[in-house]
Amino acid sequence: MARYVDGFVIPMPRRKVKAYLRMAKLGAQIWRKHGALAYMECVAEDLKVPFGMGFAKMARLRPGETMVFAFIVYRSRAHRDRVNAAVMKDPAMQDPAMTGAMPFDPKRFAMGGFEELVGW
Repeated sequence: MARYVDGFVIPMPRRKVKAYLRMAKLGAQIWRKHGALAYMECVAEDLKVPFGMGFAKMARLRPGETMVFAFIVYRSRAHRDRVNAAVMKDPAMQDPAMTGAMPFDPKRFAMGGFEELVGW
């Protein structure tokens, strides 16, 4: 059975990456605790691409901004749904890192669920 992936693109001010890191580390602990197969958070390093639209243009990055590309891997969509339900009930989700002011604009946060097409 093909795995399932939740993917995220998160534009944010460069100066807030450190604040986001605390949230990301806590998220990794919580999702892995509840059964996610993998959890990855990546900050942009090279957004100058020779062809295509590129993430910077797609995310409409503004001066002083960068972005995070993140994904969480599950066994299946049903597994994703079970893991996310458990995550939302976890007391650690009440940590101020998760409930306080977001280091990014939630209106510009993009996400989606994806079925694995090719994997290794």
